[in-house]
Amino acid sequence: MTENQRSLVERARRIAEEVLYPDAAAVDRTGQVPAGHWEVLAEAGLYGASTAGLELPDIVRIIEILSGSCLSTAFVWLQHHGAVLSLSGSANARLRETYLTELTAGRKRAGAAFAGAVSQPGKLWAERVEGGYRLTGDAPFVSGWGIIDVVQVASRATEKTSGDTVVSGLIDAASAESLTAVPTELVAGQGTSTVRLRFDDHFLPDDRVTGAARYEDFLAFQHIGSRLNGAVTCGVAERAIRVLEQISKPQASPLWEQLDAARSELDRSLTDPAVLQSARARASELALRSAAALVAATGAPALLADQPAQRLLREATFGLVAASRPEMRSALVTAFTGGGRAG
Repeated sequence: MTENQRSLVERARRIAEEVLYPDAAAVDRTGQVPAGHWEVLAEAGLYGASTAGLELPDIVRIIEILSGSCLSTAFVWLQHHGAVLSLSGSANARLRETYLTELTAGRKRAGAAFAGAVSQPGKLWAERVEGGYRLTGDAPFVSGWGIIDVVQVASRATEKTSGDTVVSGLIDAASAESLTAVPTELVAGQGTSTVRLRFDDHFLPDDRVTGAARYEDFLAFQHIGSRLNGAVTCGVAERAIRVLEQISKPQASPLWEQLDAARSELDRSLTDPAVLQSARARASELALRSAAALVAATGAPALLADQPAQRLLREATFGLVAASRPEMRSALVTAFTGGGRAG
């Protein structure tokens, strides 16, 4: 590992403690992430983290560190890397040359709109036309609107000859006659500036297409993304445990052990996609329990809006469903209704 790669984790840690966490309560209250957050992440080279040659454990650690400090900042930053990875492996050389350097430097920022393609049945469809595709349908939960410059959008192809194919490409993150952004009000992470995008024959030209893949292959790529979303939950859990430790170290101790176990299980699940959703469910349950323990240990002051306990409890709730899959939600419902451990 180069010195630059090694220092990315430490840079993330410094930014988290000196910039993001001190601002977290204000971001939560106002629903606005300061522009300085994006600038400091870019200056530290963190917009290029996914292509910096880091090992997966280091990428996971950076996500945990940032997510436990300011969920809104971390989540918008995380979505950016879907476009970076897609471009870095794209056969569209001109598009790659136009955007990749700008994105990895943080001079341009990207979001992701994958849910319309992942869902069954699909919600966003691409029809082949001369010179590109016409996109029609919905892409729910697109974060960073008003912050990002482009969106990596994935849609299901409608032509029969293509089979079950997902077409991906970059679109400008700007409303148009054929593209409507409907704001979404969230109970946590409101600073993510999340919207639902509605496409009405929105044109995706061939020169903005990053690639096409079979639906099964597209889901396999999402498997890694799901592991990274598990790191968001672990980051929230870690912060809750750290704050709880300041109140009662003995009560925090077993939660540290459970967090280590949750991380290990998430790592092991990378070789078995069927297990990943159960592992994510257990990590999400742990985050919720850790935040609830912090609320209880804090007592009545936890009800005050400026207290981290209530914010972390809501952020743990965010982690129960954000970027989740039906198997994960089913495991959590079973656990919460008395059916045993999640998964």
